[in-house]
Amino acid sequence: MPTHLHFEEGDYLNCRFAHSPLWETQAAAHMLKRPDRQAYQRPWLRRTRRRTADLDLTPLWLLMPQRGLTPGWLCPPQTTPAAGFEEELAHVRAADPDAARADAVRSLRATPGALGLARDRGWLRHPSRMIREVSDTLEQMWTRLVEPDWPRMRTLLEADIAFRTRQLAEHGLGELLPGISALCSWRPGTLTVQGRADLERRLDGQGLVLMPSVFVWPHVIGSFEPPLQPVLAYPARGIVELWAEPAPHDRDTLPRLLGRGRAAILCSLDAPASTTGLAERLNLAPSSVSSHLTVLREAGLLTARRHGRQVLYERTGLGDALTTGS
Repeated sequence: MPTHLHFEEGDYLNCRFAHSPLWETQAAAHMLKRPDRQAYQRPWLRRTRRRTADLDLTPLWLLMPQRGLTPGWLCPPQTTPAAGFEEELAHVRAADPDAARADAVRSLRATPGALGLARDRGWLRHPSRMIREVSDTLEQMWTRLVEPDWPRMRTLLEADIAFRTRQLAEHGLGELLPGISALCSWRPGTLTVQGRADLERRLDGQGLVLMPSVFVWPHVIGSFEPPLQPVLAYPARGIVELWAEPAPHDRDTLPRLLGRGRAAILCSLDAPASTTGLAERLNLAPSSVSSHLTVLREAGLLTARRHGRQVLYERTGLGDALTTGS
């Protein structure tokens, strides 16, 4: 079923990028429920198996129908490009109980038996209990499964945003939007998204928040119903390599030339990354990574640019040539 989003002049000016730890936590929970979404996540699933052993995700899964919409109150509006999880979860906990109940019933009806299970839990009589149980489950999911790997994920998401921002500046929405997923198509003034909702919406100046995600592949997901801020989450670039361990460099020529630490950093920058992200990925002290980045940049092998609160580093042409041997 398609969703058609109609752009007017003001909407082009209000398209922006963001990433959301809350959306990633929900997407991870949904992925755990759907084996068809796990192809690129198997290394992550193996490394988190012990953390998921006694984690009960039933409260979340009840509100995540395979064919149907997740309640809007679980997807608070993206007011900043990089909100913190605690800030986003506070919006969920503050949901209006009566409105949350009505929204949840629609989602529950999309899954056979889910409405009865919700009644058994007392959700329909006491929607505040539902909000509390779902929020507590989200917090456990974040703390135990997503937060330990969030620096690595955030680096990937920020790299995707940097790439897409350049693409938007150089080629415009007409090339950007169809390129984020085969499920998206564009004709002048209208974005069509193939998904679970049949909807027509004029954006009326609100624009569209574009949000890369580690866990939504192979789909795109969105929050499109008025009056919510329209949001489109799509698979980030580089998820295939996200959980791969860095290749050993001890026997290469590059470590002998640059030193092991600098060579590892240079070879890891297939996509732009921050100091914190590189330190997490390579298991190095941030101070050491910062020192190596300075030397590599002064040697003309890296460039740096600010993105939000972080500085992202990427290889220059010379840096690429050194890592590929060309």
